[in-house]
Amino acid sequence: MLREFTAGDVELVVGLHSDPAVMEFLTGGKAQARSDVVEKVLPAFTRDYPDRGAWAAFEKESGAFAGWFALSPVAGHDRTVVDLGYRLCTAVWGRGLATEGARALIDKAFGELGVERIVADTMTVNVRSRRVLEAVGLRYVRTFFGEWPETIPGAEHGDVDYALDRSEWAAR
Repeated sequence: MLREFTAGDVELVVGLHSDPAVMEFLTGGKAQARSDVVEKVLPAFTRDYPDRGAWAAFEKESGAFAGWFALSPVAGHDRTVVDLGYRLCTAVWGRGLATEGARALIDKAFGELGVERIVADTMTVNVRSRRVLEAVGLRYVRTFFGEWPETIPGAEHGDVDYALDRSEWAAR
């Protein structure tokens, strides 16, 4: 189940962003500061994604917090290009929830929101995330080497861009 974020979700997101396994390909496993979640992450989820969105994800059966999914604006593009992102609790890994949630957002983006292109990126070595992106129809575009504030294990292999255009989605 997906729902909009509320201010009451702070501790759920702090917990998720504190899990070393969840943060492995983002910060090398370092927890994100609580102040960053409070001052940057949740405000961005509720303020910066107008009519696109970030959603808190919960398991249908138990109601337990599973993570989040987002369609975020892409710098330098109009509102028809969005970035697909997700972060899930390790307790739900391997159960298809990332694929299910990503597929739901893709269908919403193209079916309701007027999006023309969805992009996503991850570290080259993040095989689990790459499998999800490929499973939901995004195609590999390129490998690149960006400038990051801190180098984390695997960075020497670069990052990968994926994309899906409306016409490709409609042809499925």
